[in-house]
Amino acid sequence: MLNDPTDYNRKIRQDLLVEYQGLKLHTTWGLFSPRAIDDGSRLLLDHLELATTDNCLDLGCGYGVLGLCMAKMAPQGHTLMIDKDFVAVDYAEKNRRLNRIENASSMLSNGFDQVPVQQFDTIVSNIPAKVGKEMLYIYLFDALRYLKPGGSFYIVTITGLRQFFKRGFSEVFGHYEKIKQGKTYTVARGIKP
Repeated sequence: MLNDPTDYNRKIRQDLLVEYQGLKLHTTWGLFSPRAIDDGSRLLLDHLELATTDNCLDLGCGYGVLGLCMAKMAPQGHTLMIDKDFVAVDYAEKNRRLNRIENASSMLSNGFDQVPVQQFDTIVSNIPAKVGKEMLYIYLFDALRYLKPGGSFYIVTITGLRQFFKRGFSEVFGHYEKIKQGKTYTVARGIKP
C-alpha cells in the first residue's frame, strides 16, 4: 500500500529523458515509445541517406527523434516536424531548443493538412499500424505531392504491412524499394519521378 498516493502520482508524471546519437530528448507518458527510441526508428535512421543541404519533413514526429536526427544530418537544410498531437509538437519543440538545433521547426498538423505547399528532398515517417488503409494512401499521395522530383519518402512500418506498402508505393510512386526488412520492422521508400 502506498503511503501517499499523490506523491506516487507526482513521481510517475515526471518527464522521461532519452539519449540517442548525442541528443537529449525529453518525453512523457502518452507519447509513442517514451522510455527509449523504438527499434523501428533506429532501423530507419540506420538506413536513411541525406545530403547535408536536404530540406526534410518528419510526418508524425512524436517528441522529435527522427526530425532532430535529420536536422543534424542535413545542417545546411531545414527540417519540419509535424504531428497531430499537440503534446508531441510541444515536446519536439522543447527538444529542438534543448539540443540547440536551429535548422528545424515543429508545427501541429493532421497529416499534411497545415503544411504550406513546398517541396521537400526527404520525407520520413514511422507509420502507425492502425490508422486504416485510407489514411495510409493519403500519406502516400500527400508525400508524393510535397516531394521535389527525385525526392524520397522513407517509411518504417511493422513487417506485416510490407505487402500493403509494396502495392501502395507501386500504385502511387510507380515503384517500391525495400531497404531493410527485419523480423519486426521494414524500412522502405519511394522516389518521386
